[in-house]
Amino acid sequence: MEKSVDYQALIPRLTALVEGVPHLIANLANASALIYQELPDLNWAGFYLMKGETLVLGPFQGKPACIQIPLGRGVCGAAAQTGCPQLVPDVHAFPGHIACDSASNSEIVVPLYCGGQLWGVLDLDSPTLNRFGSWDLEGLTALCSALEGALGDLPNCLLTK
Repeated sequence: MEKSVDYQALIPRLTALVEGVPHLIANLANASALIYQELPDLNWAGFYLMKGETLVLGPFQGKPACIQIPLGRGVCGAAAQTGCPQLVPDVHAFPGHIACDSASNSEIVVPLYCGGQLWGVLDLDSPTLNRFGSWDLEGLTALCSALEGALGDLPNCLLTK
């Protein structure tokens, strides 16, 4: 079931929010708020940031979430470990799924890079099975690419610690 999200219209709105703003956490907070507001049928939208071999909770919208996720665990950990986006129609069928919110039924995670290094992931959850499709994967990948470009070298502060 395709959702009517105009990702191409969302990209300049996101870019306008974060471009030239020298505060990574504030930018990610605004990005998660915009995504949560504009994409229908979400119960969580946010970021996990790399800290060594662990993803650590970053800015988000939704219920409280897991604070740390090891590489390779859950959907976010799989995306971070493989460097590949994860599109999961039914999280209950995903090996090692971490249930931060029992209402979540589907999930999509897109890795984020700076200078070729993974610095975090964008994570979206929905209470609806099969909420995300190839159109979301394509649109969110483009959105994340625009975010990476607008942030420039800001994520380097995460990568040097």
